[in-house]
Amino acid sequence: MVNVVVAYQDHFLRRLMKVAVGTQPEAVEIEEGTVINFWLPTTTATKNHLPPLVFLHGFGFNGILTWQFQIPAFSRSHSVYVPDLLFFGGSFTQNPRRSPAFMAECLAKGLRKLGVERGCTVVGFSYGGIVAFKMAEMFPEMVRAVVVTGSGMEFTRSVSRSGLERLGYGSWAECLVPDTVEGMQKLLEIAAYKQLPLPARVVKDAWEVSLDLYPLCKCAI
Repeated sequence: MVNVVVAYQDHFLRRLMKVAVGTQPEAVEIEEGTVINFWLPTTTATKNHLPPLVFLHGFGFNGILTWQFQIPAFSRSHSVYVPDLLFFGGSFTQNPRRSPAFMAECLAKGLRKLGVERGCTVVGFSYGGIVAFKMAEMFPEMVRAVVVTGSGMEFTRSVSRSGLERLGYGSWAECLVPDTVEGMQKLLEIAAYKQLPLPARVVKDAWEVSLDLYPLCKCAI
């Protein structure tokens, strides 16, 4: 049976981004064994003359699924870059490091290879927000501004513990990498400001997609 999430992304969303929005995917080798997939502007003119805007997704979905509505809205006024964070979409690493600092290093190296050196506005959701703050801390010459939602500057033990207690989980892996369809449903409810009436089939297919992509590595993060 066709996975509706995969079909929507591969047969509709990717084509929309390429044809209507003018973005394209590019796999950037950061170091041996580490690749970050970026969605970036197709035309050189757009890359060179519009201010760079970087969208960082959270757990659950990759870059274009998370930011599918924001990418078209900002592409006329900004040079939009949407990476898949490590172990999401087309990004992976053989490096054992799993910290937000390593993720920030990879993104900065990738952006530099794409010709982006400074003046970035970095927008982060959830885990992406933590990485955005880390990028600003480590690479102040590159990051001009940070915008975050559903996130914080850093997950200290006290912040982590209070968050887990409030949500009713024993660990963030249990929350963010669910091992049941019901767990995926709860994660979607937590992540969304306005609840979407998603059919059970869509929730199940979204959960299957999350299981296919490096679940143990995501748990380590």
